[in-house]
Amino acid sequence: MSYAVAVDIGGTFTDLVGYDRETRRIALTKSATTYGNFVDGILDCFAKAGLTPEQARFLNHGTTLVINSYIQRRGAKAALVTTEGFRDVLEIARANRPDPFDLHYQRDPPLIPRSLRFEAPERVDTFGAVVKPLDLEALDRLAERLAALEVEAVAVFFMNSFANPEHEETAARRLRERLPGVYVTCSVDLTREWYEYERSSTVAANAYVGPQVNTYIRRLEDDMKARGFAGSLFMMGSNGGLLSVERTCRQPVSLVESGPIGGCIGAGAYAEELGFKNVVAFDMGGTTAKCALVEDGRFNVETIYYAGGYVHGFPIKSPVIDIVEVGSGGGSVAWLDSQNRLHVGPRSAGSTPGPVCYGRGGTKPTVTDANLALGRLNAERFLGGELKLDADGALRAIAALAGPLGYAGEDGALRLADGILSLATVTMAGAIRQVSVEHGLDPRDFVLFCYGGGGPLHASALARELSIPTVVVPPAPGNFSAIGMLLADARIDLSKTYTGVLTEDAIKPVQDAFASMEAEAAASLRAEFGAREILFERHAEMRYLGQRHNIKVPVGGAGDHASVRQAFERDYKRRYGHSDPANPAELQALHISAFARQQRPDLSALAPAVEAASAPTTRRVHFQEEGGFVDAAVYQRAGLAPGFAASGPAVIEEYGSTTLVGPSDRFEIGRLREIRIHCGARRADSK
Repeated sequence: MSYAVAVDIGGTFTDLVGYDRETRRIALTKSATTYGNFVDGILDCFAKAGLTPEQARFLNHGTTLVINSYIQRRGAKAALVTTEGFRDVLEIARANRPDPFDLHYQRDPPLIPRSLRFEAPERVDTFGAVVKPLDLEALDRLAERLAALEVEAVAVFFMNSFANPEHEETAARRLRERLPGVYVTCSVDLTREWYEYERSSTVAANAYVGPQVNTYIRRLEDDMKARGFAGSLFMMGSNGGLLSVERTCRQPVSLVESGPIGGCIGAGAYAEELGFKNVVAFDMGGTTAKCALVEDGRFNVETIYYAGGYVHGFPIKSPVIDIVEVGSGGGSVAWLDSQNRLHVGPRSAGSTPGPVCYGRGGTKPTVTDANLALGRLNAERFLGGELKLDADGALRAIAALAGPLGYAGEDGALRLADGILSLATVTMAGAIRQVSVEHGLDPRDFVLFCYGGGGPLHASALARELSIPTVVVPPAPGNFSAIGMLLADARIDLSKTYTGVLTEDAIKPVQDAFASMEAEAAASLRAEFGAREILFERHAEMRYLGQRHNIKVPVGGAGDHASVRQAFERDYKRRYGHSDPANPAELQALHISAFARQQRPDLSALAPAVEAASAPTTRRVHFQEEGGFVDAAVYQRAGLAPGFAASGPAVIEEYGSTTLVGPSDRFEIGRLREIRIHCGARRADSK
């Protein structure tokens, strides 16, 4: 047997999916994330799935290593080498106040402190002409200082290198020669756009995680090879495509949202196969909840990402799927502030100690504890019975939190448990509004596509909060992000600054610039993946003359001035509600995405095999809208064949996840074994 394997390391669990194309066998498993050594959790998943690394022909891997390093500030001791006079670009930033009403506002400090930022004599003007040659002797003296400081990484950022990269590339080569064993990166290897603060921040972020990511990937490769793995290792990039190990080691910043991206890929593939035009991809795991929009089978990729958030964080100029993440997962802790107001998250119990009901020493109630107390989880069959849950312990922890709020006894604890879930729902609904309403889109026009360990459990409540009529739960939702990684294509994104007013004469130079970038990306895909068939997408950043901010416009089929202008007007009006046809439009940057198709598994084979159907059992489940506990039918999903339909209230159990169907809802099993929940359908039928 030869398996395609995908591994997704999350904040609480590590997920593995293995698929054998010849036998159409699929293996699914989860294991607690091992923070001491992530590789241990991966190998544990292999063992639990009954697989060996030797059986894997390739391994697609997503990880939260990079984003966790930024948030926790656990990166390398990095230095910045920049043009004379620009040492403080990282600190000056954009000199704005994203939160003008916070009198105590402070940005997070730069990843590289001022004491490790150094200037080199050189200067290139905005057109790429050399104003002052690079002083190599001064650079050599600087290398000696960096060696004495024992830095682990060096970021090189020169002003206007986007127009002429020669000085920056020369400096990077020179520093690699003078500083063996030190990770050296330069800004032009990451972005060719002109924004000096964003470029400086991006290369600093790349240097900050470079040594850690390189060490991790090399260790993963060595450990897997030592156990017989002879296939290819690919990483899941934040842009929604697979990255080669070589590119990942050079551009580790491209893994900033590596973990959650696989689910977006899978949601797009299922939406296309099932004929859904627009879906909200919603992933609720143990630590966070994430959401993104898929329109016409495609997801939106932003050209800039703010690690730590726009208000306090720092920018990374790297393509990232437009995904919003909130601290509302199954392990999110419920707590009271100094005024006894209830909050849920963003702090998470993680995998260790985990929720109280895990019995591993947790003392603070979480969203998972609330679900268990309300009868929505089966204490004996969590993770297929691998982990027995302590329902009494969960209820006691919730009751202890309920006391200061004046809720007494078991009824008070249940009321608080319902309140915990309501707060979590409001937080998650806010994230979905952020990716939809704030972009001029109505979530009621979308299908809610839910996955993750907790997504299907909260899907119906979330859909009612947003008035979304239909919920879809894919097969194996608890492992769905890993499944999505098996469906990903290789992808490279390139961009360059290109300024000028949009006129008929501007079209030919624009087309030539696009063609040049496409040739560069195609050559890289052929070298890194052996790609033969390569597809391209073209976008342009545009704005009205005199404006400060741009919008990204798809211009793939726009071959003349009128069609480019029409595409800009359409997207501008959708986003802002108006347009100005009399005002000239101008170009600011060009972007291309190059895709190399990989062999995808057949979606119909990605669901576990149908087992013999068993009669549903009954369990008392608490629904506040029903006034308390009601009898709910409990189904084993493995026994539900396509075409099966029933009404709520119902609980559908499977390995890694549980789906809750509300009392007013109906559900059915689709042709790909997906669960389709029609919210409010039962109430509508009774009218």
